[in-house]
Parts: sequence; structure tokens; C-alpha cells
Amino acid sequence: MSEKSEVALIPCSTYEKDAVYQALGEGIRLLGGMEKFAVPGEKIVVKPNFLKKAEPEKAVMTHPSVIEGFCRLLFEKGHERIVVGDSCGHGTTTKVLSGLKLEESLQKYGAEVRDFTDGGNFAWECGKQAKSFRLAKEIQEADAVISLAKMKTHALERITGAVKNSYGFIYGMYKAKGHTVYPNADSFARMLVDLNQCVAPRLYVLDGIVAMEGNGPGSGDPIAMNVLLLSKDPVALDSVFCHLVHLRPELVPTNDHGERMGLGTWKREQIRVLTLGGEISMSEAVKKYGNPGFQVDRRPVKKGIWTNLAGVLQTFQKKPRIVPDKCVKCGICVQSCPVEGKAISFKKGKNEPPVYDYSKCIRCFCCQEMCPRKAIIVK
Repeated sequence: MSEKSEVALIPCSTYEKDAVYQALGEGIRLLGGMEKFAVPGEKIVVKPNFLKKAEPEKAVMTHPSVIEGFCRLLFEKGHERIVVGDSCGHGTTTKVLSGLKLEESLQKYGAEVRDFTDGGNFAWECGKQAKSFRLAKEIQEADAVISLAKMKTHALERITGAVKNSYGFIYGMYKAKGHTVYPNADSFARMLVDLNQCVAPRLYVLDGIVAMEGNGPGSGDPIAMNVLLLSKDPVALDSVFCHLVHLRPELVPTNDHGERMGLGTWKREQIRVLTLGGEISMSEAVKKYGNPGFQVDRRPVKKGIWTNLAGVLQTFQKKPRIVPDKCVKCGICVQSCPVEGKAISFKKGKNEPPVYDYSKCIRCFCCQEMCPRKAIIVK
């Protein structure tokens, strides 16, 4: 029997800095201590989820207290070469963090904030879906990578957690281009699995103290889940996330393909849930920390002639739609569209909301992710 994957589940109901630092430390201790994930002297890249600039309480990005708490733990273990950064969906790391004073806080722990705006091609012949990646320079130069993800819903993959957070290893415009190369949930998920296996982060942390439900990953609603999850296995970590929100893990493409491709396991019998009070069953974890009312797509994948016919006709598919009363005509959705020739444009002029050309739309939902006014929904 193969060794089970361990996921540390630490309750935490506040973003007060010392409380988060303490909770992170307890989770790392349950997994064997920081020395299992990083050695002093190594260059360590800490990669949060910095989707776009937003107030921390909106749950769009990994909370600053989680980032600072983890860097503090590294610093106290003798680590002096720490880089914090991401390839943001809109803007740059420094712009996303402007006004939050996180850069100043991280400096006392020897951590440097970087924008992932430069890099190069990195061959990955082991890949099953992707044979190369345009990796940020900081990722290529790192000795160790730590992923600090955010617990959120996602229009394309149902959830974005540990596996999806790694997409920020790819820099600049190449992130947008990836959606045209891998235009559906399955091919995109398989690429993400290859990417995680290529970079091989040593530890994944999921900020679920306040998560995002509904119209995620950028326009949903904050909801308290009061947990931090930590694991070496991103699929197992995302599986626990799924169980806590009463979503079948196998319905998430990154879990399904992650299991098939050897990244990790989503099967509950192969996962050990570790808490400060000892190991608990998945059922106990769900009973104590789960939320059945969490708004996430739980619909099963339908198969058969009508589904196939709908696919051909592009009917009954999920589509992004603009809510006119919320739209401020900022054009960020148009800028975010990765399709050549644009699937959304100001066809009626900039005094009217943009208009979709669904014959071009690849349903990547980049427009919905980046909308700053929650004016785009997926139906």
C-alpha cells in the first residue's frame, strides 16, 4: 500500500498577525517541521495568489498576514534569501501590494518583493500535456518554492486552490496565451498538473480563514471558513478543500487529472487529516469545519447525445455575461481577453458595455476573473 498524503488542518478565525503566525507554525510542525521543506542558505520563492489589486477583506488574494507569518517562520529558522512574488492577472505584485504596507513588513524578515515580469522558456519533456513553460526568472533561479494559495471558487475549474495557484509561475502575457493553447477545463488542468510537477513546490499552504464563494476567483463573496490547510500534496490539499465545501473532489479537473498523472491523490482513504488534537477522519473534518451552504458549482458532468450536441452547437454551455447596471466601461475585460481579434469588444462604442462574440469566446473566463466591479457573471 502506498504512503498516504498528509494534510494539516489548523483552525484559525482571525487574520491577527500573531495568531496566523502561530497557526502556520503549528501546521508546519504537524508535517515534520520547516527543515523538511527548506534548508538555510537556499533561495526560497514564496508565491501567494495576487490575482489583482483588492482590499484583503474581499478574499481576492492571499491575505498579507499569511504571507508575513510564513516569511517570519522562515526568517526565524535562519533563512535570509526570501523572494515574494507572483505573475498577477492584472497589474504587478508591487502595484497589488501598494497601500498594504506589506513590503515594509516583509523587509524585517529579509524578504524581497518581486514582480514576475521576465523569464524564459523552460523545457519539460516529462510533460504529458505541456512540454515547456515560460517560467518567471525568479522561479527558475529558486532552490525551493513555497505556494501560498487562496481558497476560492473558479468558473473554469470549479475551485482554485493549491494546484491552480501555480499558474502564476508563468510570467506576463504568456499566462493569457496559455488559455488559448489550453482552451478547456481538462486541457488546462492537465497543463497545470505538468506545471506543478515541473516546478515541484515543496509545500502548499491554503488560506481559508476567509474564502471566496460564488462568482470567483475575483468577483465572488467573502465567506469565513476559519481554516488553514498545509500539505506537500496539492491534490490532497484541494481534495480536503472540496470536502469542506461539500463538493465531490473528482468533479474538479485539477484533482481528477492530478490523480491520473501522478501529482497526488484526491481519494479520502489515501489522505490523513492531521489536527492539533490528532488525526481525524474526513467525515469528522467535514462535520467540524465544513460548510454545506458554500456556493460552488456541484453539478455533475453530464454525458450523452444531448451534451455532445450542445457542445457542437455551443448551446447550454457556461458563458460569461455582462450585467449592464454594474459595468463602468473600464475595458479591463477587453484587455484581459487572450483571444486574437478579441472575443469581447466595444462594438457599440465606449459609452455602452462591451459586447461578446461567442463564436470566438473560448470560455477561459479571464474577463470575469479580472472585472473590478463584479459586472461579469458566468451562466
